[in-house]
Amino acid sequence: MASLSSPPTQNTIVQPGRIRVIKEGSRGQVGGGPVVYWMFRDQRLKDNWALIHAVDQANRSNVPIAVAFNLFDQFLGAKARQLGFMLRGLCQLQSHIEETLQIPFFLFLGEAEETIPAFLKDCGASLLVTDFSPLRQFRTCQDEICKRVSDSVTIHEVDAHNIVPIWVASEKLEYSARTLRGKINKLLPEYLIDFPMLQLPKNKWVAATKQSIDWNDLIDNVLRKGAEVPEIKWCEPGEDAAMEVLMGSKDGFLTQRLKNYSTDRNNPLKPKGLSGLSPYLHFGQISAQRCALEARKVRNLSPQSADAFLEELIVRRELADNFCFYQPNYDSIHGAWEWARKTLADHASDKREHIYSKEQLEKAQTADPLWNASQMEMVCHGKMHGFMRMYWAKKILEWTRGPEEALAISIYLNDKVILLQ
Repeated sequence: MASLSSPPTQNTIVQPGRIRVIKEGSRGQVGGGPVVYWMFRDQRLKDNWALIHAVDQANRSNVPIAVAFNLFDQFLGAKARQLGFMLRGLCQLQSHIEETLQIPFFLFLGEAEETIPAFLKDCGASLLVTDFSPLRQFRTCQDEICKRVSDSVTIHEVDAHNIVPIWVASEKLEYSARTLRGKINKLLPEYLIDFPMLQLPKNKWVAATKQSIDWNDLIDNVLRKGAEVPEIKWCEPGEDAAMEVLMGSKDGFLTQRLKNYSTDRNNPLKPKGLSGLSPYLHFGQISAQRCALEARKVRNLSPQSADAFLEELIVRRELADNFCFYQPNYDSIHGAWEWARKTLADHASDKREHIYSKEQLEKAQTADPLWNASQMEMVCHGKMHGFMRMYWAKKILEWTRGPEEALAISIYLNDKVILLQ
């Protein structure tokens, strides 16, 4: 990991704890060259702490700013379903950023370890602002970028995804929601605040050339390569669509459906009982902080449902980030708690009534109609009702040769077809 220094305590409109300095440039301060925001996890214009910080730093140093996005090829096995949704959202985002803020949006293909340092060198950047992600692939890439960029470049990491920044909420791996809940709730008055107005950049980008992005060609290429898992039609991508799902007058979650959330969210026969926000939160097309702020405004209309939603949105969601950030083996049996590993080992040799291959499970060819229906819901619709997910995973453990194989197949099936993560 890159060495960390204390976060900036002055010259920022973002709470200092939300920002980490992961590389201190030799200049000692930002200035002299443009600011580049390397967008990855938080793909939105509004309510984006990383973008707010990048623009603020550029204006304080009187330098221009650009947004860069690197398209990873088949990231974690993503197919047309996931990449198509993301690219269509990014196409809209480019228009919003360039028309609203007059900030250029650059899209790079290939390895970010090469494209981002090269771009920083070409434009003479003095500051790189990055999103936060707990995933191993991103953190390894980020570490490599720190090594490759000029010593004069400072790099700030901003947690714009979690309401309470992951490193502020806890300095260690938390055991459960019970152990994390009190820590987060104590910090919410400081961090669950409204966003400052996004400033306009004082200086325009004056690069010699500005790339033209052929979004249609990119999307067609993604759809062709990932045709095995096609796009779905029921979920419209983009920042505007996300706000419509949250606050729309016809079928918005908070405006029309929140009142039944506490009872209906665990009923697979009532899919409208769920918020429908998961794909937008996953791709960063809406801020969890905005969702929480709006939910608190209407809490008096249905306190029980609002509190249940906030528990899922804040504590449970941020617990997952805590696990991936502090547990390097988050996708392995070795990352499970000792009691869980012991239980799995004790029953690894238990006799199985059925043993199914990965291909049989993928095609829902089991003797259990309920499991088959859950799997086909995921294959055909890109989602599985939350109430069924534990049943789905536990049956895979029962139907495979051991816990390692069960986990590997579960991750494969989930990552290949799911849109709502």
